[in-house]
Amino acid sequence: MNSTLTDSSERTWAGSVHVAALVTAALTVWAAGVAGAVAAAIVWFLVKDRSAFAACHAKEALNFNVTMLILTVIGLVIGAVLIGGTLLTLGLGAIVTLPLGLALLLAWLAIAVLWLVCSILAAIKGFAGEEFRYPLSIRIF
Repeated sequence: MNSTLTDSSERTWAGSVHVAALVTAALTVWAAGVAGAVAAAIVWFLVKDRSAFAACHAKEALNFNVTMLILTVIGLVIGAVLIGGTLLTLGLGAIVTLPLGLALLLAWLAIAVLWLVCSILAAIKGFAGEEFRYPLSIRIF
């Protein structure tokens, strides 16, 4: 399966990987980020030997969705610590944990908006045949 992709199909794969990651993550529990990463990884494995352009977009989507997964896990751990702090102090810790919890919620919403907007922009760039780099993405792959 070493056939190369045409320019049109390269752009289709490049844009579709971002849409696939976005849709699969949104239809499942997007906060976990696992489905989006799996969708991007599948596309990457399908096109990595046939199109450098499409593979680059797939790796970007994979890295970004794994980053979102990591940020979600960190947020969940912080949230659990805040809840635990409130419970361990019999509610008195709420003076500290409530404002921190609200800040965590706002940060989580900002990350969700970033994820949505960046995924849409990446898909548009991919379909247009342009490169795209996600901001705040850890380059793992």
